Amino acid sequence: METREAADRFVRVWQRAWTAHDMDALLELYAEDCLHRSMPFREPHRGRAALAEYLRWSFAGERVTDVRFSAPVVGEDGVAVAEFRVLAEEDGAPSTLAGCVFVRFDAAGLAVETRDYWHTVDGHREPEGALFFG
Repeated sequence: METREAADRFVRVWQRAWTAHDMDALLELYAEDCLHRSMPFREPHRGRAALAEYLRWSFAGERVTDVRFSAPVVGEDGVAVAEFRVLAEEDGAPSTLAGCVFVRFDAAGLAVETRDYWHTVDGHREPEGALFFG
């Protein structure tokens, strides 16, 4: 699968499945032996099972109202990056999570390595500027 096709599918599925907390749809995007880093200095999640545990933990207490991903920017060697913004309620209080995900895909179009950078704020806000979401 071409990187562009894999990246487009990745952001399309994440945008829909994050809102619904559809773990099965999300995990199907990843290779069995994937490596996921949520923030650069956290311990990585190695393998689909560890990623599933992390997602369950992340989704607990979160009620998502809106998710948006930018169109992915595709680079060389199966790598793509996309920006995201999530409006949610965390334990009943509105919050916004904004960040980006870097993904490396294998020849089958599965994510073999991902790294997220993100930040949260209280309330619902849009990221400043229009670089990707514009």
